[in-house]
Amino acid sequence: MDKLHISGGIRLSGEVRASGAKNASLPILAAGLLADTPLTIGNVPHLHDVTTMIELLGRMGVGVTVGEGMHVEVNGGRLTTPIAPYELVKTMRASILVLGPLLARHGEALVSLPGGCAIGERPVNLHITGLEAMGAEIGVESGYIHAKAGRLKGARIVLDTVTVTGTENLMMAATLAEGRTVIENAAREPEVVDLAGCLNAMGAAVSGAGTDTIVIDGRERLGGCEYDVLPDRIETGTFLVAGAITGGRVRVRSTRPDHLDAVLAKLREAGATVETGPDWASVDMHGKRPVAVDIRTAPYPGFPTDMQAQFAALDSVADGVATIVETIFENRFMHMLELRRLGAELRIEGHTAVIQGVPRLSGAPVMATDLRASASLVLAGLVAEGVTDVQRIYHIDRGYECIEAKLRQLGASIRRIPGART
Repeated sequence: MDKLHISGGIRLSGEVRASGAKNASLPILAAGLLADTPLTIGNVPHLHDVTTMIELLGRMGVGVTVGEGMHVEVNGGRLTTPIAPYELVKTMRASILVLGPLLARHGEALVSLPGGCAIGERPVNLHITGLEAMGAEIGVESGYIHAKAGRLKGARIVLDTVTVTGTENLMMAATLAEGRTVIENAAREPEVVDLAGCLNAMGAAVSGAGTDTIVIDGRERLGGCEYDVLPDRIETGTFLVAGAITGGRVRVRSTRPDHLDAVLAKLREAGATVETGPDWASVDMHGKRPVAVDIRTAPYPGFPTDMQAQFAALDSVADGVATIVETIFENRFMHMLELRRLGAELRIEGHTAVIQGVPRLSGAPVMATDLRASASLVLAGLVAEGVTDVQRIYHIDRGYECIEAKLRQLGASIRRIPGART
């Protein structure tokens, strides 16, 4: 397997461009199943998860064309089989997003129970109960969700807990349902808003996205359109933390700083000078060591769980003691054990990590356990003395486009070393 080889201790400086958001691209690709004419999506990042979703759509007979600059055309009208097989779904949890569109447009779906990062249970029961409320008959057999329905009926759905993919799946299904659907306790993430924007451009009637109550008035049909995916706020935050952890100065362009309020506030608290414009954000540490910051993850607009691991790396070399509380996923501290290999001083108490910052980390071989853990270890390697090899980086390729090339633009000494192929 490939690994990233990092020589740490270099203060980063410069500018990079944010890619399109993975977590918006995946549901928007799935939304192509709802249309009877082609959907053309721009600003799609070239990531392993995106490739998996495209392969999944192709396996179902959907026409998918990838053009220059990762413009992707999805022709859902060519679907031949509404089956999402285990060998693809097991690698990416977001594959569950084809369930709602398949059921709404084609009346049937056979979708494998999903896999993805090993960061917690993340049950799909909220997807299933929501679709059942809309009239679907659903069973789970031999590891597959088997769903059938005539035309779905609008319903009032109150989600027990905030779920991004659950909100997205039910919102997509409701666009072709008969009557009005109201989703309460809906996720408010920018990626949900982006999906709603695409659906409306396709002819849907979705209102309230970005609030905790989304209203969808069903339509008889949806058509294709051209739509550009929003910038990736988590990638943006990761590169800003890379600047802060190394005491450097980094600017990210082609992004949406208004989606990063909680992250930017914590970077200011860590001692960074933070500046923003309409489509850019920058941090400048003026060569200083960061100050420890406490983190408590929460659904948007709170502090994102997808930035928790990156701030754990920052706190590992910060001045002071920090407490990180993970409230979203029960198994998202595995990167902490690898940070210890680099010299971090921390202890874990249930869903809380207490980190005593140290003046310096020391390079060592480490192993990534999930997507954001990979980013955390790369960030720690950037500031560690000596050499850090981050192994199992197929995780990072699921969510970061050309991360080593972008970090080299900022002055980092990082390169990919190909591993043996099996």
